[in-house]
Amino acid sequence: MNRPGRFDLMREAVADGWDGDGDETPPRVVTEVRRETAQSAITRNTSPDLPFDRSVNVYRGCEHGCIYCFARPSHGFLGMSPGLDFETRLIMRPNIAQVLETELRRPSYKVAPIAMGTNTDPYQPIEATAGLTRQVLEVLSRFNHPVTIVTKGCMIERDIDLIAPMAKRGLLRVGVSITTLDAELSRRMEPRAPAPERRLRCVSCLTQAGVPVRVMVAPVIPGLTDTEIEAILTKARAAGATSASRILLRLPREVAELWRGWLTEHYPDRAPGVMARLRDMHGGRDYDPRFGHRMSGQGAYADLIAQRFRLMVKRLGYTATESPLSCDLFAVPPGPGDQLSLF
Repeated sequence: MNRPGRFDLMREAVADGWDGDGDETPPRVVTEVRRETAQSAITRNTSPDLPFDRSVNVYRGCEHGCIYCFARPSHGFLGMSPGLDFETRLIMRPNIAQVLETELRRPSYKVAPIAMGTNTDPYQPIEATAGLTRQVLEVLSRFNHPVTIVTKGCMIERDIDLIAPMAKRGLLRVGVSITTLDAELSRRMEPRAPAPERRLRCVSCLTQAGVPVRVMVAPVIPGLTDTEIEAILTKARAAGATSASRILLRLPREVAELWRGWLTEHYPDRAPGVMARLRDMHGGRDYDPRFGHRMSGQGAYADLIAQRFRLMVKRLGYTATESPLSCDLFAVPPGPGDQLSLF
C-alpha cells in the first residue's frame, strides 16, 4: 500500500474526455510527490533506434498508469515498484529549468533537438500544478532551441501560446500517442490518460494553431489493437496530423509480468493468442531488446503490420519524412547582470 506523503501537491481538474463515464471512472488514487534537486537536466543516449541524442524528463513516474509503459522499470532503479509506485510515487525536480539554462549557456554546448516525453509524459496530471514542463519550454524558447514533445496529455493545449510561436520558427513539433480508439479498452489499459477522442481533439487544436503533429500508433499490440491501425491513421489525418509512426509493444524487465497479469485479468480469452503472437514477433520471447528489433519485431506478422502501416500512410497523404528542426536560430540570451552590447 502507498501512503500519501508530506509533499503531496494540490490537484486541478483537467478535461480528459472521461467526464460522466460513471462505472468507467477509475478508482481514485493518492499521488505522493517527492522533490529532488536536479544535478543535470539533459540526458544523453547513443541508441541507433532513436532519432535524437538528448532528452529532458521533468518527472520520474507517470500518473497516466499505462500498464504497457516501457519506462516502468526505471522506478526499480530508485528502489520503488515498477507497478503501483510508478503511477503514484512521483519525483519532480523543481530546479530543472534553471539547471537546463546553465547547461545551454556552457561554451562547449553544441545544439541539437532536445526530446521531451521520451521516458514519462511531460503533460501528465501533475503538470497542472507543478508547471515544470512549461518552465523548461520557456527556457528553450528564449534560447531558440529546437525541441520535440511526445505526449498523451491534452494539457499541452495550455501552452499553445508558447509552442505555436516556436513551431512557426521551425523549432518545435509534437507527437501525440493514440493506442486505441476503443474507449473501454483505453480506460482499462491507460486508466488516467485522456480518452481517445479527446486526444484526437487535441491533435486538431494543435494543428489549427500551426503546430505540426505526428500521430504515434503506439504501442501496436498484436491480437488486441493491431486491427485499429488503419482507423487510427484515418482519424488522426482528419484531425490534422501530418506524419505518423508506429512502435510494437515492448515488455522490458518487470513490464512483462505486469502486462501478462493485466491481460489475463481483463482479456483472459485473448491472452494466450496475444502472447503467442507477440513471442512470434520477438523470436520466441516476450521481448527482444536488440537494437533494430525491439520496436518493430520480426517475422511474417511484423512484416504484415509494417506493410499495412506504410500503405495507409501513403494512401492518406502523410508526409514521408519530417523536415529537420532548425538549429541555426540558437543563441544564448543575455543573462542577469550581463552588459548588453551597444552594437
